[in-house]
Amino acid sequence: MYIARYWIYLIVAILFGVLGTTSMKLSKGLKHVKPSVCLLIFYLISFAALTFAIKGMPMSMVYALWSGIGTLFVAIIGIVVFSESITLQKVISLTLIVSGVFGIYLTDAHF
Repeated sequence: MYIARYWIYLIVAILFGVLGTTSMKLSKGLKHVKPSVCLLIFYLISFAALTFAIKGMPMSMVYALWSGIGTLFVAIIGIVVFSESITLQKVISLTLIVSGVFGIYLTDAHF
């Protein structure tokens, strides 16, 4: 099992990555200053935390969890906050992403 602090780093990386992506949407192509600055700060925190997580966990697992869970959260925010469409194809695709991430986790996890 991996040390809890590496999981905390990964969770922080995921959350700030999602905040960075949301800020990207809110910046409207970097036209709005506040969300543009937030975008930079959030991604800086996300990548720093990701770097610390990779120190103590397999890189493939960390990146899969960061990108896969981040993608899922961003999709949910897009649907709930930004009124993006939800289709069967989108749900199936997100399910496949989560399944793939879970598969990589099971491959690299030591119980």
